[in-house]
Amino acid sequence: MTTLPLPELSDASSHWVLTLSCPDRPGIVHAVAGLLAEHGGNITESQQFGDPDTDLFFMRVQVRSSASREELTDALDALASTFSMTWTLDVVGRPVRTLVMVSKAAHCLNDLLFRERTEGLPIEVVAVAGNHRDLEALTAFYGKDFHHLPVTRETKAEAEAALLALVRELDVELVVLARYMQVLSDDLCRTLHGQVINIHHSFLPSFKGAKPYHQAHDRGVKLIGATSHFVTGDLDEGPIIEQDVERVDHTRTVEDLVALGQDVERRVLSRAVRWHAEHRVVLNGHRTVVFR
Repeated sequence: MTTLPLPELSDASSHWVLTLSCPDRPGIVHAVAGLLAEHGGNITESQQFGDPDTDLFFMRVQVRSSASREELTDALDALASTFSMTWTLDVVGRPVRTLVMVSKAAHCLNDLLFRERTEGLPIEVVAVAGNHRDLEALTAFYGKDFHHLPVTRETKAEAEAALLALVRELDVELVVLARYMQVLSDDLCRTLHGQVINIHHSFLPSFKGAKPYHQAHDRGVKLIGATSHFVTGDLDEGPIIEQDVERVDHTRTVEDLVALGQDVERRVLSRAVRWHAEHRVVLNGHRTVVFR
């Protein structure tokens, strides 16, 4: 169930994206397609997946329809009760209200803000919050508000309360940890379940702590990678959305590994954010279904 407030959808738009999941059984696709057809719907994109391990069915549909949001919502509510279905309905391409959390590293924040401005990344970054002020100037360059939320062991609870208040005040739908170097509490993870995306290098758990690329270089790694995932109370173990790697060899310096790693992190995080904002990611227990 969604825990954050969602902006009002405009009935003026007739292009909708529907995502759903439910116990797998015969007739789901037929029922969904029939419902949409009854409401003047023309399906423009459709993907589905039945997971034999969990016996769950997942579906994403884009549809043009002259029906109003209320009409579609009422019809989907009735269908959901029949199939024990969880579903969401949104306007195709509507920018998702996003809060970006940062510390000192700029590469992921700069990439997200640049892609939002130039590449149509379907998010609206409503604010940037950081536990340090290092990226305040970069945030201002893109015309965004920066909120300084310092965190110490003694003030962690207060900082998280301020963060949650900011999320609610700004009607934030998605929180992106763009190399935010603080661990969120279990309570905050539960409150924002399925709505916080993180990025980290894929050396974990081998090279923990400071300077992981230096540790990796010292061990002669052959792959540089990154993982983007939903945040849970289990550190860096949430459902994975996207991963990627670059091959390296003995000629690469530490500086090369850092640069390659940052580039992979940028790519992986932007893909995960885009797919989530386009409603292509559905939680499936400890895993995800990603309709690319």
